[in-house]
Amino acid sequence: MKNTALTDKHIALGAKMVPFAGYNMPVQYEGVNAEHETVRNAVGVFDVSHMGEFVLRGPNAEALIQKFASNDVSVLFDGKAQYSCMPNGKGGIVDDLIIYRVNANEFFIVVNASNIEKDWNWISSLNDLGVEMENLSDEYSLLAIQGPKAAEAMQSLTDVNLKDMVYYTFAHGTFAGVENVMISATGYTGSGGFEIYVKNKDINHVWDKVFEAGADFGIKPIGLAARDTLRLEMGFCLYGNDIDDTTSPLEAGLGWITKFTKEFTDADFLKKQKEEGVKRKLVAFEMVDRGIPRHDYPIQDANGNVIGKVTSGTMSPSMKVGIGLGYVTTEHSALESEIFIEIREKGVKAKVVKLPFYKK
Repeated sequence: MKNTALTDKHIALGAKMVPFAGYNMPVQYEGVNAEHETVRNAVGVFDVSHMGEFVLRGPNAEALIQKFASNDVSVLFDGKAQYSCMPNGKGGIVDDLIIYRVNANEFFIVVNASNIEKDWNWISSLNDLGVEMENLSDEYSLLAIQGPKAAEAMQSLTDVNLKDMVYYTFAHGTFAGVENVMISATGYTGSGGFEIYVKNKDINHVWDKVFEAGADFGIKPIGLAARDTLRLEMGFCLYGNDIDDTTSPLEAGLGWITKFTKEFTDADFLKKQKEEGVKRKLVAFEMVDRGIPRHDYPIQDANGNVIGKVTSGTMSPSMKVGIGLGYVTTEHSALESEIFIEIREKGVKAKVVKLPFYKK
């Protein structure tokens, strides 16, 4: 089990620690609902240092990314980031990832913790272009500082103008006295904020400064459990739950990051799938009757026939209703379709809804 550079901080704060993606991670501090509300209304800090970071360098770096990524990286400019996924050559997904263009010859890529080795091997297998690859995953820590007060709370720590940073852009600057920190206006909560990439040797100092700066804004540490409820309220996919090696980007509703303006792994297969139509779709649903949907619960039609399964589910802390994502047959995927979640061997009524669940 690996620890992040901040593990001692979490333990000292009384966090409940759990194994996650091979790391010892804080799942909660004061409780999921309280932490969730902190991020929706003020500012919270997640240690997400388990995530993987790769750098691709050289004149062919962009060409390599165009091969393995479903989205079109040619539209990026320096300081712009992009959400994408990597098709696996069999119609499924190796991983989803964020691509940051540092300059024309250098890209910074962030991947999921559980897939670091798999992703590295996959990209390496496609690298016949002489692109220099560097795996920085064990050298970097990552803080996600999220919430509507994040910019105001953190501005005293940096020379980068936080409030004017556009979503999915990034900049390098001094942060908490540390030079050349990457500050990114990304995050997986839907409540705004920043992700701060810092070398391990500096992260304990940065953590302390972040909490000092945020003290007047109600800043609190947030665990992985609230990260999951926050991302689910936005309908953001979680690798291993909602997308994996058996789900295509089109089935998962990720057609918007699947660009046929270029050649890439599985482009022909996915183009054909788009033309013919998918047989199942990832849908968002809200419980009509009382019940909390959970991962792997069967989804039924009105006659009790199994038509799919839940991939993510929870009781929404913001809306106080059961919500979830799940794959269903295409004929049951239209908005307002009535479906039933099998909870304790009973079909509990739900309806297909539009994302996001949480609207500010």
